[in-house]
Amino acid sequence: MFTENSQLAKQKYLGSKGLIVMIAVMNMFVPLSIDLYLPALPTIGAEFAATPLLVNLTLVSFFFFFAVGILLFGPLSDKYGRRRILLLGIVVYTVASALCAAAGSIYTLIAYRIVQALGAGSMVAVSMAVVKDAFYGTTKNRVLALVQAMAVIAPMVAPVVGAFLLQFVSWRGTFVVLIAAGAVNLLASFFFEETLPVQERYQGSFWSTFGRLAVVGKNVGFTGFLTVFSLLAAPYMAYVAVSSYVYVQHFGLSEQTYSYFFAANSFFAVVGPFLYMKLIGVVTPRQFTYGCFVLTVIAAVALLTVGKLSSWWFLAAFLPVTVMESAARPFSTAILLDQQKTDIGSASSLINAVNTVFGSLGMLLGALNWSNFIEGLGIITAVCALLAIGGWYGLLRLQVKIEGL
Repeated sequence: MFTENSQLAKQKYLGSKGLIVMIAVMNMFVPLSIDLYLPALPTIGAEFAATPLLVNLTLVSFFFFFAVGILLFGPLSDKYGRRRILLLGIVVYTVASALCAAAGSIYTLIAYRIVQALGAGSMVAVSMAVVKDAFYGTTKNRVLALVQAMAVIAPMVAPVVGAFLLQFVSWRGTFVVLIAAGAVNLLASFFFEETLPVQERYQGSFWSTFGRLAVVGKNVGFTGFLTVFSLLAAPYMAYVAVSSYVYVQHFGLSEQTYSYFFAANSFFAVVGPFLYMKLIGVVTPRQFTYGCFVLTVIAAVALLTVGKLSSWWFLAAFLPVTVMESAARPFSTAILLDQQKTDIGSASSLINAVNTVFGSLGMLLGALNWSNFIEGLGIITAVCALLAIGGWYGLLRLQVKIEGL
């Protein structure tokens, strides 16, 4: 499926499969960093005598500064090369993980999590740029789908692993796991060969490097298509924010039973990228886009009509969004990377940062004081679908050129 002949930039030591594994692992660091220590949050609060708000800041600050890291290091990789920025990011992440494990207060833990997030942002931004540097055509799309599938598996496994670890070690042990993961990734990165030739790098000054974000943003086809698909991602993160309240408080399920429903939904998030891989070459990109709109609208209608009937109906009502969002991520990323011949690091940064921002917005909207969280989720899904469809219609009406569509 993945061969050396499908690579633009060959890897003498890693080969095509080794490079793909490395990219996939780097994209698992963010969900691992967020979800691995979730079961330990009450313990952390008790040890530091911290309020739930302060403890949750260790999550919120990581998520926000992860987006900052993406925007910071993506453009720098266009100027200084992928390998140098990648090594820097992994070292920052690994050292920050060690500092988190040794944190003496909730405030230092928050500060170290911010540094850790910056390192994670570097890894994700560079890894997506490397996909564009190293692969082309259908192979590039398949690599993106595989990376997305691996990134979805991590949040399924991480809380379970974290809970298991807490039977033997304190919450600090979860960060030791992240230290080990960072160290292994650092070792593998020494075998990674540069994918961006010197002659193709940005030649401007250090500060003007960040202006390349604005240059990419001025590409209407890029920005318009990114906005449309980032809107479609918001309902999924809204679901993540409110699913426990829906299953436990609304339907009266136990926390253990809730975890089974959450895992079932996450299973279909893994199915999505593989479904996309099967559809490559079978349906056109525009047909795939319309399919994403249809699935989102179906989910909105189902949530607002039958979603409140039972936990099973709620699961079934939201599944179209789960499948759509996980399948659309590699599809939209492939299309967006095709819009840029240069400034790939900046483009990768904007793709991931904008998705993160819309995901954060979805989480905030989902957690509003709705009279019923299911109804609120249905409204969010419907509004996002309508805005995305309106944006798509506007792109077509203005005849905006989008490569690959």
